[in-house]
Parts: sequence; C-alpha cells; structure tokens
Amino acid sequence: MGLAGCRLPKVDAADHDYLLILKRSEYPQTFGHINDAIGSDHSNIVTIQRTSAKSNRVLSLKGVKTKAGLDRDEWPMAMFREGGNGASVRYIDPSDNRGAGSSIGNILSDLPDGTRIKVEVINGI
Repeated sequence: MGLAGCRLPKVDAADHDYLLILKRSEYPQTFGHINDAIGSDHSNIVTIQRTSAKSNRVLSLKGVKTKAGLDRDEWPMAMFREGGNGASVRYIDPSDNRGAGSSIGNILSDLPDGTRIKVEVINGI
C-alpha cells in the first residue's frame, strides 16, 4: 500500500492531479473521519496550500475545546486551501491522528502548492 496506508498515483483528470488512496484499517479513526466528512458535505478534492496551514488550523479549531488525551482532527486538513472555516472536526486518539497526518504529509511532501488531490478512503487492499 505504500507509506502506512497511503498510495498516490498520478492521474490524467480534468479536476485533479493525483489520487490519494487511504486504507481505512491503517488509521481507522482518522481515515474514518475523512471518509465520513467526504460523505457528508466536504469535498473529496483538495488543493495543497501549505502557506495557509497555520491560519486554517486556527479557523477550523476555533470554538472546539480540547479534550484530555485526544487530538482534534480536521477535514479538510489545514494544509489544504479548502481547510479552515467550516472544517469537520472530530476527537481522535493521538497516535491514530498523528500517524495518519505523518503518512499523508510525507506522501505529499514533494508536491508543490496548487497541486489538486482527489481523496478516496478504501476498506480493502
């Protein structure tokens, strides 16, 4: 599957440049949250924009209190242009959330801002 539950094939599509495939069983809480958020009203196509990550994180977590022993996971992630106000936020086990964030961050690390990513969460291999 690649980097801890992630694959990133390049695609030839009009609306996205890469397909980020996430194996739900690798990080069930975080990837489950992404899947649920996409299944509701959040886009499955996101655009890398690391320069806005800090401000997006502040906006997405505003008014969401911390809980002892849990992380606040956000979708779309702060590193995406679509993150920030209106992001879905869920309390997640820190090891699941940070492992997923590290895997996604690493697999996308060589891609420049402006790259469009379609995200798909799968249950199997």
